[in-house]
Amino acid sequence: MFRGINSINIDAKGRMAMPSRYREQLSNKCSGQLVVTIDTNHKCLLLYPLPEWEQIERQIESLSSFDPMSQRVKHLLIGHANDLDLDGSGRVLLPQELRSYAGLKKHICLIGQGKKLEIWDQDSWNEQRSKWLEDSSLEGELPEQLRSLAL
Repeated sequence: MFRGINSINIDAKGRMAMPSRYREQLSNKCSGQLVVTIDTNHKCLLLYPLPEWEQIERQIESLSSFDPMSQRVKHLLIGHANDLDLDGSGRVLLPQELRSYAGLKKHICLIGQGKKLEIWDQDSWNEQRSKWLEDSSLEGELPEQLRSLAL
């Protein structure tokens, strides 16, 4: 389970060092095999342990080929998916095309989201987080499951 925010740097070659608190978990869960793809709702990347991605990929592949939205999801998520491996130093090389899509510069944030991690440019993350925190238009529109959640 991935949780928390980690501020890290990308080196000049596009490598990201995985925080040490995730390395053992990734080694045990997927032998360091990961899949990265784009997020279709935000300019960030989604990073999955391979077994988690394979479940999602099967669900995406089962979508209708005749539905335009399903085709869009297939093209974007599966089409941008790249296999990654943690190297001996606990780093992964993020593909240039995906780094460009997400606007990743030197300073990035790795955001734990349970079964996956999100990779954001640090400035983009700070801006989006501020919007979410300041957006009062969502008040009163919470789904029932969230209204009954006790924090």
